[in-house]
Amino acid sequence: MSKAIKLSESLINDAVTTGKVQHRSAPKQIEYWARMGKIADENPDLPLTFIKGVLTGIEENKTGDVSDYKFE
Repeated sequence: MSKAIKLSESLINDAVTTGKVQHRSAPKQIEYWARMGKIADENPDLPLTFIKGVLTGIEENKTGDVSDYKFE
């Protein structure tokens, strides 16, 4: 379900700029920020880079893009 909400022009402009770099539309960029913010808020002890790594790993696993890790 989607719903129209009012956002500040500066947030939308930031989303347009950042979204272009990340190949996301402004709405998708704002959804990404909201998702990351929610996860970070729920897990304040985890660094953002760790959260991104976990989410990347989950998506890689879904597509079968995985390999065994070898401890050396």
